[in-house]
Amino acid sequence: MGPGISDVSKAPQDGFKHAEHAPTVSEWYHHAVAMTLRTDPELETALTALAEAEGASRQEVIRRAVLDRYERRGHRARVEAGSERMLNRWGDVLDRLGRA
Repeated sequence: MGPGISDVSKAPQDGFKHAEHAPTVSEWYHHAVAMTLRTDPELETALTALAEAEGASRQEVIRRAVLDRYERRGHRARVEAGSERMLNRWGDVLDRLGRA
């Protein structure tokens, strides 16, 4: 659990009928959740088109794109690491096979 998240669970659970009992938005929310994204016309066009085509919000399209890129980057790193291990282990054999 991140810093400040436990503050939300300490809010009164009486339906917040009184203003003095209403929880305030924690500082962690603005730093960990909210973000401004500056776009250019090309990105605006692409983002709008993708959102409409996928039936998703623009925010969800961006979220999916970032998570997809993150997963692919991790996959690439794992493949490169595995390839390096295999070359270290079998490089001499592959070299001899290449010369045969």
